[in-house]
Amino acid sequence: MIPPPSDAVTAFLHACSPADCPDFMGKMELLAALLYEANKSFNLTAIKPDGFWSRHVSDSLSPAFAMPDYFRKPKRICDLGCGAGFPSLVLAAAFPHCTFTPVDSTRKKVDFVNMAAEKLGLRNLKAVHARGNELGRKTPFRRAYDAVTVRAVASAEILIREGTGFLNGTGRLLVYRTPQQYAEERMFLEKNRKICFETTDIFSLPDDAGTRLFLLIGVTNSKA
Repeated sequence: MIPPPSDAVTAFLHACSPADCPDFMGKMELLAALLYEANKSFNLTAIKPDGFWSRHVSDSLSPAFAMPDYFRKPKRICDLGCGAGFPSLVLAAAFPHCTFTPVDSTRKKVDFVNMAAEKLGLRNLKAVHARGNELGRKTPFRRAYDAVTVRAVASAEILIREGTGFLNGTGRLLVYRTPQQYAEERMFLEKNRKICFETTDIFSLPDDAGTRLFLLIGVTNSKA
């Protein structure tokens, strides 16, 4: 059993989650049970149960906090390097009108994400076992997505190389970053003429789980 969410987490999630998902918290409780049971036999997360609500759920859902209008309209979203399904499982539960394609090169992680999606009743998510840099060149994945979420720690240079092939003409990489990570990458981004980028304001996750911002990266030429 995981501890219940703190008041700070509850307020944060309320600010992120749409009102038409009253079963969101129940789905997250079930996800926690599935995650930590599977984690006994396969390393899916190093985050302890007492950090589930802040470091998994709140962090995953935080694009909706930083960009309140972003998920109001249906979108096709690829989650590159999805791992155990964070953020894609959380976002898919919160925004059933959007469709999600989590991608990972580790079969056991993809199998877990698809199993969890079935248990949670998420018909808007289907994970794919593949390498992102290869899948982004193939139909029907190439240039098919409005956004690519990236919560991994890979450099911006690698993310641009492996992720932009999924984006449609107006699509953006949606990169989870700390202010320090962005500061380290800013010079590279400003010098790269093939991309355009912007950032959200810096914000804090609940329960002292860290500070974040989002880096939104697009290509300046759809043929690039």
